[in-house]
Amino acid sequence: MITIRTATPADRDFVIETARRLAAFGPPPWRSAAEVVGGEVRCLDAFFDGGMQGSVLLIAEADRPAGFAFLEHATDYFTGERHGHLGMIAVTEPAEGRGAGAALLGAAQAWSRAQGYTRLTLNVFEGNARARRVYERAGFRVETVRYTKQLG
Repeated sequence: MITIRTATPADRDFVIETARRLAAFGPPPWRSAAEVVGGEVRCLDAFFDGGMQGSVLLIAEADRPAGFAFLEHATDYFTGERHGHLGMIAVTEPAEGRGAGAALLGAAQAWSRAQGYTRLTLNVFEGNARARRVYERAGFRVETVRYTKQLG
């Protein structure tokens, strides 16, 4: 049975270590794994240091922590409407395929609804096919595709 709770300062090491898995799928060639993980860790450090007011970090647990989801408030570019944004979601390797990710996605949707939002967004690297399948099974759809070109 998986439960979801709000993170505490005692979860910091677990969350940072689990966030290192976010580059395991193989980021695009112009992004190193260290760069991806470094950006995610900077964001999590800012959260734990109190610099991201209004954001929430959820922990999935079975017998022990199994994953986390980082949620933020965002504003839609096209409408200006506020919505929830799932900034990060990661589960431990032993928790893969055991429902922790689905429970976190459900909790992220519940959080967004509780904020009065009618939309929840997330970003995923194009090459992360497994995560994309999970999100699509959960009802998420591709809205925009971002292109990047290295200059110089």
